[in-house]
Amino acid sequence: MASLQESLNRFKKQQEKCQSTLTSIAAKSSSKSAATSKGTPYIAPPAVSAAKSPAPAIKFSNDTERLQHINSIRKAPVGAQIKRVIDLLFETRQAFTPEQINESCHVDVNGNKAVFDSLRNNLKVSYDGKRFAYKSKHALKDKDQLLVLIRKFPEGIAVIDLKDAYPTVMEDLQSLKSTGKIWLLSNFDSQEDIAYPNDPRVPIKVDDDLKHLFRGIELPRDMIDIEKDLQKNGMKPATNTAKRRAMAQVLGAGPKPKPKKKKHEISKRTKLTNAHLPELFQNLNVPGSR
Repeated sequence: MASLQESLNRFKKQQEKCQSTLTSIAAKSSSKSAATSKGTPYIAPPAVSAAKSPAPAIKFSNDTERLQHINSIRKAPVGAQIKRVIDLLFETRQAFTPEQINESCHVDVNGNKAVFDSLRNNLKVSYDGKRFAYKSKHALKDKDQLLVLIRKFPEGIAVIDLKDAYPTVMEDLQSLKSTGKIWLLSNFDSQEDIAYPNDPRVPIKVDDDLKHLFRGIELPRDMIDIEKDLQKNGMKPATNTAKRRAMAQVLGAGPKPKPKKKKHEISKRTKLTNAHLPELFQNLNVPGSR
């Protein structure tokens, strides 16, 4: 609010300056007319050199629009202001003081307690007592740190948990995949990408007989049967299809039954293109023929 008040004060001073200029012009014109009436020749002031360009006129409309824009931001809901600040922190990846946030995105953090408290307690924001900064789930800075993190998760790590680590993390994931250092596979249940480490220090050679045996096993078609087989062998499934389907039925998002196709029966009005072969239609039951 302090910067808004300063802008209003500056606007008032500009108006006062314009008023004083108009007053001085009116006084000069009145003195010119008085000198002419007395017969005294009027001496015009020296002309301003053409080299000096005139000062640009101040457009008050632009300044008014800017102040209205700032006012609309500060009157917006707290959630909208928080999103504006988080977007700023995410895009720049820099730490900002409340004053710097006010200058960058016009959100008055110090002047709005609800915004300050919500921002300080937000899971995506870190606050050290002076500055706010974006806080990702994993504190990474480059591709080397990304690879070290993925190798700590031999069972895989969700890509969605890495997307906000730093601005070029998705490009680095594709680079690591192309060089064979990691695998990017889609989860069967959620269709989300999972990053798996591919450590070249641990080469694994699989015999052809084992490959044929593995590929020869026919898996159940239903995911529920696969989960039951995993539990029988002492393994915990990563998915729970039965629970997911039950929730879908409760929410009314169950699978829609396929519409039954209507059987097209031949009636008396049906045009038969093979009428010259009557033996083809001897066994057809035409409705109403009996």
